[in-house]
Amino acid sequence: MSVNLSGAKWFKSRRSGPSKDCVEVAFLDGGHVGVRDSKNPTGPALVFTPGEWAAFTAGVHDGEFNRP
Repeated sequence: MSVNLSGAKWFKSRRSGPSKDCVEVAFLDGGHVGVRDSKNPTGPALVFTPGEWAAFTAGVHDGEFNRP
């Protein structure tokens, strides 16, 4: 999948601290969502389809990724 990231507006969670050790998210054209490492803003980004992002955020909400 090829998605143009040149106009992406990246943001961090409001709960992120002042350090640069965060992930950033951008809502992209076509409902896609980009995720990147804030320490490397010119590096690669993961791009998720709307369905993939919905499944991920539902899993987070449901505690699927909580440590035992």
